Amino acid sequence: MKIALVSPYDYSYPGGVMSHISHLSKYLIKAGHEVKIIAPQSDPQGEPNDDFIRLGGSFPVPTGGSIARISLSVWLMPRIKRLLEEEKFDVIHFHEPLAPFLPLVILRLSCSLNVGTFHAFHGSGRMYWFTKYFMKKWTDKLDGRIAVSEPALNFVSRHFPADYKIIPNGIDFDRFSYRSEPIGEFQDSKLNILFVGRLEKRKGLRYLLGAYGRLKWEYPNTRLIVVGPGEPDGESVRLIAERHIEDVVFVGGVSYEDLPRYYHSADIFCSPATGKESFGIVLLEAMAAGKPIVASNIEGYASVMSDGEQGFLVQHSSEEALQESLVALLGDSELRIKLGNNGRDSARNFDWPEVTQEIIDYYEFLLKEKSLDIKS
Repeated sequence: MKIALVSPYDYSYPGGVMSHISHLSKYLIKAGHEVKIIAPQSDPQGEPNDDFIRLGGSFPVPTGGSIARISLSVWLMPRIKRLLEEEKFDVIHFHEPLAPFLPLVILRLSCSLNVGTFHAFHGSGRMYWFTKYFMKKWTDKLDGRIAVSEPALNFVSRHFPADYKIIPNGIDFDRFSYRSEPIGEFQDSKLNILFVGRLEKRKGLRYLLGAYGRLKWEYPNTRLIVVGPGEPDGESVRLIAERHIEDVVFVGGVSYEDLPRYYHSADIFCSPATGKESFGIVLLEAMAAGKPIVASNIEGYASVMSDGEQGFLVQHSSEEALQESLVALLGDSELRIKLGNNGRDSARNFDWPEVTQEIIDYYEFLLKEKSLDIKS
């Protein structure tokens, strides 16, 4: 099959959707398919990539407690029309198909099999509510619809009811489960608690810092490692200063190649996000590395782990709840090993080759269905 993977988000900026597309492309090609990624790109420097088609630049837009860099290039329509006529894709797979404007323009002009994956879970869905009647003509052009989790399905189907297939995000299980060399500076007698994520308010770092400041008195031989791009917010900086919290290491962003080393440097992984997560990629990466989890009991996280099985799900935005579960793990090495092993077994089900085959099977089912519709 000749497949296009369309993203509304800037190819130059890493993020969950672009990571998903990049990995899906890799494994579709491994399965013998021809794949092109179509996306805006604000920084077109570097070596040309025959598998990537750049369509315009991007603008930063606040959304869901984060910043989305999307294309507003509605004037690209003539170029898109020529592109689709030349490439003649069998399948065009849109990721966040209702995000402005690139997916909407391509979807409008497409004569291919159109598949949409809905990644987001943003709670209230006010934007979908305001635009659902306007968007209906676009959603009707989708031949197939995928949601990455039950929360993502519930979120989109409230406004655009239809048949959706749940196919989860994938992880590179072998990369994260393989015993990577830990970071040397963290290999001392201290127990390491690891946070991985963008330093945005909704990721809940300030609650983890508060919990860590509380437990540090009882467990002085601990360290908190913070991995992710951005700067800590004012509340986090204030907590560290006012409570004199020691042994907090802000690493900044790290490459995908180095990321497994940080998981394998940790004794516990903690993700205290306050909400708006449709899935739990970082949880699965930590689980693949065999690390026990303490995470907020939010819908996206509860869709990939169970309380007491791979770790603990706790009330979000609660220093006390985080502290209690972290202390339970810090004080019990056998429990850490048991939960970590359970997590590794669970994470195998999300390996990218398995997820990619599910998507290929769905493409083939939809192509067969569309062929039958045309004949009838």
